[in-house]
Amino acid sequence: MKTIDDLDVAGARVFVRADLNVPLAGSPDEGDLRITDDGRIRAAVPTIAALAQRGAKVIVASHLGRPKGAPDPRFSLAPVAGRLGELLDAPVAFAGDTVGPQANKTVADLAPGSVALLENLRFNPGETAKDDAERGAFADQLAALADCYVGDGFGAVHRRHASVYDLPARLPHAAGGLIATEVAVLRKLTDDVSRPYAVVLGGAKVSDKLAVIDNLLDRADRILIGGGMAYTFLAATGLEVGRSLLQTDQLPAVRDYLARAKDKGVEFVLPVDVVGAPAFPDLADPGPTHPVTVDADAIPDDVMGLDIGPRTAELFASRLSDAATVFWNGPMGVFEHPDYADGTRAVAQALVDTPAFTVVGGGDSAAAVRILGFDEASFGHISTGGGASLEYLEGKTLPGLAALED
Repeated sequence: MKTIDDLDVAGARVFVRADLNVPLAGSPDEGDLRITDDGRIRAAVPTIAALAQRGAKVIVASHLGRPKGAPDPRFSLAPVAGRLGELLDAPVAFAGDTVGPQANKTVADLAPGSVALLENLRFNPGETAKDDAERGAFADQLAALADCYVGDGFGAVHRRHASVYDLPARLPHAAGGLIATEVAVLRKLTDDVSRPYAVVLGGAKVSDKLAVIDNLLDRADRILIGGGMAYTFLAATGLEVGRSLLQTDQLPAVRDYLARAKDKGVEFVLPVDVVGAPAFPDLADPGPTHPVTVDADAIPDDVMGLDIGPRTAELFASRLSDAATVFWNGPMGVFEHPDYADGTRAVAQALVDTPAFTVVGGGDSAAAVRILGFDEASFGHISTGGGASLEYLEGKTLPGLAALED
């Protein structure tokens, strides 16, 4: 896989496919649309800045949210252009379309060393089209804007989208620094693992993690399970879980994984206590919800588990303390509410405290680290792509990486 060092970019129009899919709050109608977590923008800056410093005319493009193939002001990248300019300490021109007259004029006006951002790629139906011809036609239009391509949006490399998969085939291409770093880190979790290797999995649904668990049974030494998915595991061992999230259709698969893990000597660590309440909390109201802490084998019928309990937090920390490698994907509970954030905070702190090489696997886990106030430099690596990281660990071929490898 070539890197940006292999491209002659001075004076060239360089198309950078970044991942600037940041969370927004507010209303475009009220004119207060704002970014609530700029982590992915900050992660994109080094590659963009390096290209600009080498005299490239940098054309940045990204998706944001899930618009339905048409412009939608709720998903505009306009706020991102402003924040990107602040981080680069240089103006970023913003084109109000992707391949239309504004994009063409904005690119034509670029001087060497300057940066432009196109509007949301998913405002064009060709970006996500299932039809190869439709997707290819959009890729042709994007290719006409540039002389070469840099793939640096790791959070999108598991998508067979026009700007990720089809466009690199039409231009000289290379991987940006972010993708190169992400791939190097993931290889440390798959091909060159220091042991003991511990994996912490959380999040709502066990079905979202089945494939990665299947692959990790041949790689990990221990797997710690928290979050909403833990209750399906607890139920698979014969426990009652009250009102907690339960995927009954996944119970056979979970029982199979537990049996296989035992045969392979892989340790599964499940919660021994949980924090819960009768109902899911109102995340817009940070007021007290009067949670209760109960043993995992004694969850009342009227309690919904919403976080791991304090004894589980201590147990998880102890099982991470001697690890050499730790991968964490998924919060331990409803961390967005202060009553149910302690478990996720405890796991993050355990990663900070261990001397292991630690990887936070993107998505909600990365957001939690920032929201709960941890210094990102305290972790070995914080991934920008939760879904992409998981699919890599599942052993899948990621289209966006395959497109950069020739």
